[in-house]
Amino acid sequence: MTDRIIAESTAEATINAPLDSIDLTDWVFTITDGEYQACSKDHLAAASTLTLEGKRMSINVERVGNLMVQHYVEDIAERSHVRLVSLSDSIGPDIGARTKIVVIWEFTAEAGDAGKTRFTNRVEVRTAPGYLEALEERGVPFTAASAGAQRALDAHNGDETPGFARDIERKAGAGRWG
Repeated sequence: MTDRIIAESTAEATINAPLDSIDLTDWVFTITDGEYQACSKDHLAAASTLTLEGKRMSINVERVGNLMVQHYVEDIAERSHVRLVSLSDSIGPDIGARTKIVVIWEFTAEAGDAGKTRFTNRVEVRTAPGYLEALEERGVPFTAASAGAQRALDAHNGDETPGFARDIERKAGAGRWG
């Protein structure tokens, strides 16, 4: 991981279910392809697998400005706090323009008032080796790439966070996590 942040975004939504009825780790590693797609118009596919080392991995394909293929590996996996790290492929603006970025996806659930839960979804995008060189080859200044990524990330996070909250709420309401 490098220290160069490209973009970062935080969004919140309310889950109409008590905190003790929610398990974010189970949610992220069992969300189906169709459920993931229903959470955002830009979600294309999702699946779960294991790394060679046996860690859980969530694979997501989505449009966040560019087409993104993410391989999120568990870093923190608790009922109310999950942090996943991905060395992701960013493809665009055309199919031949492909580079790697690091995406850190972290989300939490905190008890709120009257049996409600506050869901916070945070995404941080960082440069990976070769990213700055790819920008230079295309003649794109880092500041321009960062500004475009920030706009796309804010819009995407604002779209997916309420969708994630609805999916978690539906599962919590059905008693999935006791």
